[in-house]
Amino acid sequence: MLATIAGDLCLLLGLAVLLLPLLATELSRPRDGIWGGIVLLLGLVLVTSSDRLRGAPMLAVICSALLISRLGAEVAQSRWQRLSQEEQQRLQSKERWATSAQQLSTSVTTLLTNLQAALGSLKPEPPADNREEGSSRSGKRWVRPEDSNQPDTPEDALSTTLEKPKEATAPNLASEDG
Repeated sequence: MLATIAGDLCLLLGLAVLLLPLLATELSRPRDGIWGGIVLLLGLVLVTSSDRLRGAPMLAVICSALLISRLGAEVAQSRWQRLSQEEQQRLQSKERWATSAQQLSTSVTTLLTNLQAALGSLKPEPPADNREEGSSRSGKRWVRPEDSNQPDTPEDALSTTLEKPKEATAPNLASEDG
């Protein structure tokens, strides 16, 4: 259970580190995305393998989590102290966080709209019966080359197949009589 809780916390922390460049650019650094991904991976391993972590391995996980959290706190404190007084005040204002949240929601909405449009373009076209009548495409999937001896309609084909046996039997009857 402790591994699952630690894994959940690592997932939240990794997501926060990944979103840091989007929400607080003043505090982010170039390699934060890599470290956020590593913490996310650690969280996934802890959550999925929590049943195997008992005894000494669980103690190692707890100690490593304490070390990582202490290092993370020191890094965050160092980054905060490097900011100017004006940047610190701006980061503490509600307006700045509301603007960042609005920009993030706009970006997510745009991403979802583009993803929906991309997936919509991958859908196959509906059958010919469901399309509008003004469509120029025919409902045929493939076209067989027409033979000049083939009749145009199914009724003509039926009549020619019925007439051919009669022609074939008529000379035989005539030859038997004569």
